[in-house]
Amino acid sequence: MPASVAECWWRPFRTVDRATVLHVDLTPHTAREAEAWAWLDEEEQARWQRYQHDGPRRRFALCRAALRAVLCRQLDCRNEQLAFSASDHGKPYAVVQGEAASVSFNVSHSGAHGLIAFAAAGRLGVDVEERNSPRDLDGLISSVLGPDEQAELALASGCRKLRLFFNFWTIKEALIKALGLGLSLDMSRFEIPLAMRHGEATSIFQFPQMPTVRWRLEDLGNEHFAAAIAHELAPDSN
Repeated sequence: MPASVAECWWRPFRTVDRATVLHVDLTPHTAREAEAWAWLDEEEQARWQRYQHDGPRRRFALCRAALRAVLCRQLDCRNEQLAFSASDHGKPYAVVQGEAASVSFNVSHSGAHGLIAFAAAGRLGVDVEERNSPRDLDGLISSVLGPDEQAELALASGCRKLRLFFNFWTIKEALIKALGLGLSLDMSRFEIPLAMRHGEATSIFQFPQMPTVRWRLEDLGNEHFAAAIAHELAPDSN
């Protein structure tokens, strides 16, 4: 792996309570892509090969290699000792020499940007989306947002409407990914906190069907992309 932090294609991006978020540079870079590919195991290299286009190949290799480097450091293991498995709903977790590791992590990428979030404990999810105009914005709004969220967007137009949609979407995606239930949970059946819909950067959230579990939400977006993280709070946290 790169000998120094200056040579890495990932950088510290944000610390959110007990979670760390890294930004991964996914712009084309021949040397980085070759180095990243060498860090993939046989199964990952086969998966890389199945991608038909350069963009998905590049994003997968650069994100997975960065994740491997980060986890090897966190778990004090060698790359060849690290593997990945997945839950019944497809959420990945780290395995070191056949034993599931305690570290929580999640990865997201969009265009030239990737985010890796990790923490010593507590489920977490992260999502990043470049703010490109979708083909059917109104259709997406009706399928992923709840009634009050849709009402908020109905008051906006143009760039503001697009920005609000991606803010809401990434927060909800981060929650879905943190919970780890995949497509079995309908995003339109829950709504993000009112404070975040009105511009607050952070809030505490509870799913209606799971009121005893609390999640720390934070909007991570900037001028380049929309992004959010959801991290499960310890039961005794204030």
